[in-house]
Amino acid sequence: MKPNIFFTADHHFGLPNIIKFSERPFESMEQMNEEMIRRWNDKIGVNDTVYHLGDISLGKPDFTKEVLDQLNGKIHLIKGNHEGAALTHTKRFEWIRDYHELRVEEPDNSNGKQKIILFHYAMRTWNGSHRGTWQLYGHSHGTLPDDEMSLSFDVGVDCHDFCPISYEEVKEIMKKKKWTPPFAPRNNED
Repeated sequence: MKPNIFFTADHHFGLPNIIKFSERPFESMEQMNEEMIRRWNDKIGVNDTVYHLGDISLGKPDFTKEVLDQLNGKIHLIKGNHEGAALTHTKRFEWIRDYHELRVEEPDNSNGKQKIILFHYAMRTWNGSHRGTWQLYGHSHGTLPDDEMSLSFDVGVDCHDFCPISYEEVKEIMKKKKWTPPFAPRNNED
């Protein structure tokens, strides 16, 4: 049985301006924070694995600690461009990195694994992009058009009903992409 793995980004807990900037459907920062914590915990259990791809909080360190203490899961943090407060609470995270290459057990793949590149920013190409490796990112708050020819997409909360997204949900999205291996044998139509 595969572990419960989730991905997310760009909560910006504690930032009132994000409601206007990203046109979030919340009346106040307090309502936004409470609702995103509730949605997180409704989906994620205490022992689930979460990869947060940056910009978890823009609140002060004490506020950020209060939020982090309420969130379920074993959180791995990929640093975004707004991590000042989160970095004052490093013990809450399993690890903190700028970039990570994750390998997930995947019996549907010929090699039994799915490789996933985790980075705060979208990339046009990445390690293994021509071999079916996925790239997950945040930062753009849903403003980048999805490229159906690329095995990458935005896992930020603004794109997924203000919730983390599971590995299985990511897999279903990737199956709908029109990506084909660039070096695959092609039928010649001579």
